[in-house]
Amino acid sequence: MPFSFDTTYKSVDSSLYSRVTPKRIANPKVLLLNDGLCADLGLDTAELDANVLAGQNLLEEPIAQAYAGHQYGSFTVLGDGRAMILGEHVHDGNRYDIQLKGSGRTPYSRRGDGNATVSSMLREFLYSYAMQNLNIKTSRSLAVVETDEAVRRRRTEPGAILVRVMNSHIRYGTFQYVAGQGPDELQRFTDYVIDRHYPQLNETDRTYLEFFDAVMQSSIEMVVDWLRVGFIHGVMNTDNMSVNGETFDYGPCAFMNYYDEETVFSSIDTHGRYAFGNQQRHWSLAKPQQPVGW
Repeated sequence: MPFSFDTTYKSVDSSLYSRVTPKRIANPKVLLLNDGLCADLGLDTAELDANVLAGQNLLEEPIAQAYAGHQYGSFTVLGDGRAMILGEHVHDGNRYDIQLKGSGRTPYSRRGDGNATVSSMLREFLYSYAMQNLNIKTSRSLAVVETDEAVRRRRTEPGAILVRVMNSHIRYGTFQYVAGQGPDELQRFTDYVIDRHYPQLNETDRTYLEFFDAVMQSSIEMVVDWLRVGFIHGVMNTDNMSVNGETFDYGPCAFMNYYDEETVFSSIDTHGRYAFGNQQRHWSLAKPQQPVGW
């Protein structure tokens, strides 16, 4: 078996995800395979053909996650519009989400087509590889698979799927979504996240306060790392912030060529909300949070 899946996220409330199927691809082609990451995950590269990596040969039913957050100035209920988790791969006692990005529409796609371009997926592969080698906690890219379709953005180019690896894709925005389900579900979900990411906190007398502090500290360390290398995330919405302090979603991001705190790298960030110098202030968290029930 190419992956060893044990997907615990399916044990949480079913309103937090949807069961999905990757789009069908006639002739997927592996453009890049991260051999080093394969070794770290205990994967046999001979078993990772294009059909496995593109979700054509499934080991279990994938899921797309629901979440919410303050996105570009307003609170929005969101979800994985072009991504789906193939499963949670377990190796040497560690758990990793194996996620496809650009794998087709989901119930959260709204007006999106669920696709991604070769250039954007290669770009995320390179950025995540760079961040890892700069010793910054990050998602990692296992592979880029070219699809058999043309994808139109600013120009038309071949489509692609990125195979992304993280300790999990649980976000600040996941908690904002769960908060709308009521306090009992919020507590159950928080217990799940603590067991998965911070199990040592179960031995403390102030588990939830310690959890809040641990998530806060992980994010502080992440943003400090961004600032020390001149990295601009570009879209620091709460749906792009991991509770485990992993940098991910390399969309409109960049490294500065020269120091300027007002530098932005998003075509729609006309007011500098996500400028380099504003990253430590995290606008999305400063907003009053949506009340339970939205």
